[in-house]
Amino acid sequence: MGDPRGFLKVRTRRELAERPIEERIKDWFDVHAESGLQPWTREQAARCMDCGTPFCMTGCPLGNVIPEWNDLVRQGKWEDAYNRLSQTSNFPEFTGRICPALCEQACVLGIHQPPTMIKNDEVTIIDQAWELGYVKPLPPQRLTDQTVAVVGSGPAGLAVAQQLTRAGHTVVVYEKDDALGGLMRYGIPNFKLEKGLIDRRIEQMEAEGTRFRTNVEIGKDISWDELRDRYDAVVVAIGSRVPRDMKIPGRELDGIHFALDFLPDATRRVFGVKPVNDITAKDKHVVVIGGGDTGSDCLGTSIRQGAKSVTVLQIMPKEPTSRPDNQPWPTFARLYQKTTSMAEGGEYLYNTDSVNFVGSEEERSKVTIEDSATAEGFVADERGHVTGLKIVNVAPGENGPFTRQPGTERVIPADLVLISVGFLHPDTTTLVDQLPVELDKRGNIARNDNFATSQDGVFVCGDAGRGQSLVVWAIAEGRSCASAVDEYLTKEKSELPAPIKASQRPMMLPR
Repeated sequence: MGDPRGFLKVRTRRELAERPIEERIKDWFDVHAESGLQPWTREQAARCMDCGTPFCMTGCPLGNVIPEWNDLVRQGKWEDAYNRLSQTSNFPEFTGRICPALCEQACVLGIHQPPTMIKNDEVTIIDQAWELGYVKPLPPQRLTDQTVAVVGSGPAGLAVAQQLTRAGHTVVVYEKDDALGGLMRYGIPNFKLEKGLIDRRIEQMEAEGTRFRTNVEIGKDISWDELRDRYDAVVVAIGSRVPRDMKIPGRELDGIHFALDFLPDATRRVFGVKPVNDITAKDKHVVVIGGGDTGSDCLGTSIRQGAKSVTVLQIMPKEPTSRPDNQPWPTFARLYQKTTSMAEGGEYLYNTDSVNFVGSEEERSKVTIEDSATAEGFVADERGHVTGLKIVNVAPGENGPFTRQPGTERVIPADLVLISVGFLHPDTTTLVDQLPVELDKRGNIARNDNFATSQDGVFVCGDAGRGQSLVVWAIAEGRSCASAVDEYLTKEKSELPAPIKASQRPMMLPR
């Protein structure tokens, strides 16, 4: 700790400047006007208290030794900082940009001041490392005769592949899409995570020896049992992509889509790839059902595509701006945070439930607040296309926390409805048919503490095993799963790090 009074001298937290809204909504580039090393970066890093018990580390699934590289940032020792950070994290340029910063909410300084800028320090370290040439391929010194197939190229799949490649195993990553990265590629918009960051890492991994196969769907192009026969071990990292649907009247109307049928096409268009579903928000009244991160991504994407209006519905109340009593430090508190997309426009309606979809102008004009909330009377127009959504306010009451409030029903215009209410479980249809593995009660792939499934030599990590979660948890699971696979293949204790067990859960998981 270079300056034991640093956090007393610098009390103000400095955030990265954002580009003007009127400028950034016209393109798909990063919303920030600043990146990398700034004149105030080292001063901000000096606010780290180097606590005797660094709770920031307990909040990080990767076990990043945050106080150490914070102090190295303060000193401007970029190579040392990169070496320390890369010992625990494979892809800090991803987590530093899109992780909700569990570490910052566990920061001791955050009890009485704004917490240390951990995420920004992380991004600055890795950006400096790339710029100064510190990031190099790390191929293994020797190769084993063991082969591993990794199915899925999201953060979990990439992490497990990189670790196993560096251990000397021959690793092939299979991806059903035309490009690598999983939902980081075709789920998260480019203005939040520029895809060149993924491409740069893929090049490093290829130079280390990892092999990639795109446009290959396991279970269809290659059967799961055939894949198991080809390789000494198989890692399933297919994510959790079966969306949660809404069974309300009018769901069959055209113009109602899942968010992940909409978002990937936006990215495909940016890079000149032919859309799959060809859904666009241009000149439409867009309603997004679900106010989480994916809902925010739909908002920012719709604005950039030229939507007439965007309304985001959230059944939950607006989050508090300070910690509620039932979410004490150092747990992750669900606090209100205005995303960059929320700042760009649109309207958020909290405490709002969906009643039914409306399918014609005539029917929409007939709906009044006297109508019951039982969703009677909607009709489709000649094209069977949605034109509106009937909504109602909810509040705690005799029917639970989301009791519908009589007299609050109304219809809002909707030419495009995007359902963003979460995911149920991974798509395991072909896997269970061709290489039967046990599932847990939620439909995820069951595994033991060492990420092993009920099938010998088949492992699972990331959302496919734990359920929908965060990029940082996916990377942590990938690293730990790699250690377990290495032990399975070599029959010896692995030297690869294993930050978590498969059963480990966060103290409090953000939505």
